[in-house]
Amino acid sequence: MKILSACLLLLFSIPVFGQWRKFSFQQPKMGSMFNLVIYGTDSLAAAGAAAKAYQLIDTLNLMYSDYLPDSELNRLCAAAGLGQWTTVSTPLYNIIRTAYDAAAWSGGSFDITAGPLVRLWRQARKQQKLPSHEDLLAAKRLVGYRYICFDGSRRAIRLTKKGMQLDLGGIAKGETGQRVINQLQKSGFPYALLDAGGDIVCSGTPPGIDGWTVAINMPGSESLMSRPLLLQNGAVTTSGDLYQYVVLQGTRYSHVVNPLTGYAITNNRNVTVVSKSGVVADWLTKACTILPVADALKLVKRFRDTEVQIACIEKGQPVFYRSILFDRYFLPEKR
Repeated sequence: MKILSACLLLLFSIPVFGQWRKFSFQQPKMGSMFNLVIYGTDSLAAAGAAAKAYQLIDTLNLMYSDYLPDSELNRLCAAAGLGQWTTVSTPLYNIIRTAYDAAAWSGGSFDITAGPLVRLWRQARKQQKLPSHEDLLAAKRLVGYRYICFDGSRRAIRLTKKGMQLDLGGIAKGETGQRVINQLQKSGFPYALLDAGGDIVCSGTPPGIDGWTVAINMPGSESLMSRPLLLQNGAVTTSGDLYQYVVLQGTRYSHVVNPLTGYAITNNRNVTVVSKSGVVADWLTKACTILPVADALKLVKRFRDTEVQIACIEKGQPVFYRSILFDRYFLPEKR
């Protein structure tokens, strides 16, 4: 699964009001550090809720991972092209169904069947060598979200081409983060935030402050944006090639692969999506990294309470394109 390239810095306010206190937890999960913040009135209860949150993450990773050989996802892929239906767990069925719809909405710019291409480009980065044209063509023949079939009555999935490999790296962390926050809310913790390796999902407005403050590094600079974001009951994800890229034969290739061309993108772009849904925020950043700017802005309009900022490097300078209401998420300037 892909590790997002942007670096998101969480800025938490410290004051304590009444009995509410802030508790912080950290564990490595899904190839990234997962930072969890819970506001509560009892340290033992908060620690117990955090333990259950990390247990949920481990459970979902056993379903979603394309790295673990015996994951549920890899068992499904092992049956690709055999003509058989595979009954899967409800979480795996739902995330693949959501990813299928996302691929259709984005014209295939986000496509979880791009696994063979993603693996080729991972190898290219390690070996510092471009994939061969023949290997790219062979991998691209296995890519296409329409090769996924669903039987909702049996909660079963069939992959029609032998050798297909699904990669949930562009959606799994956002979906996992949303599940964790939902679980915490149901357990009586209304104020919580999970930073899932750069995919941030939060709930509520912590006591005594206006919201969760998130600052984001932009392309071409290690400095923070002059105005951080202020979140309340929402999610933010950033994707691009600020840190994860490789230069091969004089061309800078991102870690983000375009399923439509088979090549890692070279557009030097950073995308930030703010949404009420961690799932939507996650996959939209990948689609908007690949799509032309005008098409990306149009796609985002399909989703309520969802805004995007696209930062491009043009003539050596950052240029920002924003959806109409993105500015409302900026932290208000002090007067």
